[in-house]
Amino acid sequence: MEKAKISAIQLFAMMFMFEMGTAVVISYGIGAKKDAWLATLLGMCVAIIVFFIYYFLFRQYPTLPLTGYARKIFGKYPGWIIGLLYILFFLYISARNTRELGELLIASILPQTPLLAITILFVLTICYVLYLGIEVLGRTAEVFIVVLFFMGFMGNFLVFVSGNVDLHNLQPFLEYGWKPIITTAFRDTLIFPFTEILVFTMLLPYLNQPELVKKVWLSSLILGSLALSWTVSLDIAVLSVEEVERSTFPLLSTIRNVNLMEFLQRLDVIVVYTLLITVFFKAAIYLYGALMGMVDLFKLKNHQQILLPTGVILIFLSIVVSSNFAEQTEEGIFTHYIAIVLLIIIPLLMLIVSLIRNRFKKANDKKIKSESSAT
Repeated sequence: MEKAKISAIQLFAMMFMFEMGTAVVISYGIGAKKDAWLATLLGMCVAIIVFFIYYFLFRQYPTLPLTGYARKIFGKYPGWIIGLLYILFFLYISARNTRELGELLIASILPQTPLLAITILFVLTICYVLYLGIEVLGRTAEVFIVVLFFMGFMGNFLVFVSGNVDLHNLQPFLEYGWKPIITTAFRDTLIFPFTEILVFTMLLPYLNQPELVKKVWLSSLILGSLALSWTVSLDIAVLSVEEVERSTFPLLSTIRNVNLMEFLQRLDVIVVYTLLITVFFKAAIYLYGALMGMVDLFKLKNHQQILLPTGVILIFLSIVVSSNFAEQTEEGIFTHYIAIVLLIIIPLLMLIVSLIRNRFKKANDKKIKSESSAT
């Protein structure tokens, strides 16, 4: 593994921007209609429960990445296969995020630019930062989270002062009851993006203060869910729930409604820069998780030697993953079920196996101790 350390603030910054990712600009949780904000918060509550599974495993194996303790728990060969599945998953999701960024840029400010050109430049930027190491990525996150908060504040301020917010679009509360809220929370908002943060189990061994993992993880989870809940509420309040459902990137449409004295308008750049920042870190962290998994499974010296070939694979995957954004959204349903297995079921099995082993180990140690005292 890389000889590096990241601080708690850097970990928080990366986690928060990872959670924002593409979720901040799409019609997030809209399956719950006007109560999408509540489905987001409910998904967060369940994600907190899932977090304690991850946290238990980290406490058991604080110096190992996910691919490392998978082999410890399930055995050498089954654990190796499971680790490989996680690597492929991380790489695939990184490619999906890269593609979604390209689609937004083409739809908003670069309509004549080839998708391949955008993808190559974006992936090369990620590869350059990752070549410098996780410490550089952490320091970069510290800077850009300030920029992200500033743009978020300015965007919200301009939307409100433009007079486009209609709170009646959020009423009535619980119009369709609890069923769509619960369904959306467990089907959509729990997995994307809250349990996706499992990829950080590949980075936690680098934290210079391991005792702060719980505080950092939960604070980023809660703050991120509040930000997403607020954003989808703002989109609905400005556009109406019907328009949010139809829109590919509702936050972009929300910002486009800003028009102050015929002077401040067409502020697409705020959304574009927001997505550039958040998707950069999300795609980079997923790629880094895949690289660290390869280093661990294949016993490599460092990740730099496989960074460029993996970057080329990432470019190829992001282009062929789908023919257009609508098709990618449909394929995401299949990916969703894979994510349930990798992000919830397998970690839960790890927890159960670890608890059983710990119980047998304690019983065995107690037996040996009693036998030695008897002699």
